[in-house]
Amino acid sequence: MKSNLNAKAYWRANLKYLLILLTVWFIVSFGAGILFKDFLNQFRLGGFKLGFWFAQQGSIYVFVILIFIYIHLMNKLDKKHGYSE
Repeated sequence: MKSNLNAKAYWRANLKYLLILLTVWFIVSFGAGILFKDFLNQFRLGGFKLGFWFAQQGSIYVFVILIFIYIHLMNKLDKKHGYSE
Protein backbone atom coordinates (compact mmCIF):
# COMPACT_ATOMS: atom_id res chain seq x y z
CA MET A 1 0.00 0.00 0.00
CA LYS A 2 2.80 2.40 0.91
CA SER A 3 4.59 1.67 -2.37
CA ASN A 4 1.43 2.50 -4.32
CA LEU A 5 1.02 5.82 -2.50
CA ASN A 6 4.70 6.57 -3.07
CA ALA A 7 4.34 5.88 -6.80
CA LYS A 8 1.27 8.12 -7.04
CA ALA A 9 3.05 10.97 -5.25
CA TYR A 10 6.05 10.49 -7.53
CA TRP A 11 3.96 10.72 -10.72
CA ARG A 12 1.93 13.63 -9.38
CA ALA A 13 5.14 15.57 -8.78
CA ASN A 14 6.51 14.50 -12.17
CA LEU A 15 3.39 15.75 -13.97
CA LYS A 16 3.53 19.00 -12.01
CA TYR A 17 7.12 19.56 -13.15
CA LEU A 18 6.20 18.76 -16.74
CA LEU A 19 3.23 21.12 -16.70
CA ILE A 20 5.28 23.99 -15.28
CA LEU A 21 8.23 23.51 -17.64
CA LEU A 22 6.06 23.12 -20.74
CA THR A 23 4.10 26.21 -19.74
CA VAL A 24 7.34 28.18 -19.50
CA TRP A 25 8.38 26.89 -22.92
CA PHE A 26 4.99 27.78 -24.41
CA ILE A 27 5.13 31.29 -22.98
CA VAL A 28 8.64 31.81 -24.32
CA SER A 29 8.05 30.32 -27.75
CA PHE A 30 4.50 31.48 -28.45
CA GLY A 31 4.44 34.56 -26.24
CA ALA A 32 7.85 36.05 -26.93
CA GLY A 33 8.03 34.87 -30.52
CA ILE A 34 4.49 35.79 -31.60
CA LEU A 35 2.32 37.65 -29.08
CA PHE A 36 4.87 40.07 -27.64
CA LYS A 37 6.97 40.28 -30.82
CA ASP A 38 6.17 43.92 -31.54
CA PHE A 39 7.11 45.05 -28.04
CA LEU A 40 10.28 42.93 -27.97
CA ASN A 41 11.38 44.16 -31.39
CA GLN A 42 12.20 47.51 -29.76
CA PHE A 43 15.26 45.82 -28.29
CA ARG A 44 18.17 44.13 -30.04
CA LEU A 45 20.25 41.08 -29.19
CA GLY A 46 23.30 40.34 -31.29
CA GLY A 47 22.16 42.78 -33.96
CA PHE A 48 18.73 41.15 -34.33
CA LYS A 49 15.38 42.35 -33.08
CA LEU A 50 14.59 40.54 -29.84
CA GLY A 51 11.17 39.27 -30.98
CA PHE A 52 12.72 37.78 -34.10
CA TRP A 53 15.55 36.26 -32.06
CA PHE A 54 13.12 34.54 -29.69
CA ALA A 55 11.08 33.21 -32.60
CA GLN A 56 14.15 31.81 -34.37
CA GLN A 57 16.58 30.77 -31.62
CA GLY A 58 15.52 31.89 -28.17
CA SER A 59 12.80 29.31 -27.70
CA ILE A 60 15.22 26.54 -28.71
CA TYR A 61 17.78 27.72 -26.14
CA VAL A 62 15.10 27.92 -23.48
CA PHE A 63 13.94 24.40 -24.38
CA VAL A 64 17.47 23.01 -23.95
CA ILE A 65 17.84 24.81 -20.61
CA LEU A 66 14.47 23.40 -19.51
CA ILE A 67 15.69 19.89 -20.35
CA PHE A 68 18.61 20.31 -17.94
CA ILE A 69 16.29 21.77 -15.29
CA TYR A 70 13.99 18.76 -15.74
CA ILE A 71 16.93 16.37 -15.35
CA HIS A 72 17.95 18.10 -12.13
CA LEU A 73 14.41 18.10 -10.75
CA MET A 74 13.86 14.44 -11.63
CA ASN A 75 17.14 13.38 -10.02
CA LYS A 76 16.04 15.09 -6.81
CA LEU A 77 12.57 13.54 -7.08
CA ASP A 78 14.04 10.07 -7.69
CA LYS A 79 16.18 10.34 -4.57
CA LYS A 80 13.26 11.65 -2.51
CA HIS A 81 11.01 8.73 -3.47
CA GLY A 82 13.70 6.04 -3.46
CA TYR A 83 13.96 5.46 -7.21
CA SER A 84 17.57 6.59 -7.63
CA GLU A 85 20.18 4.21 -8.94
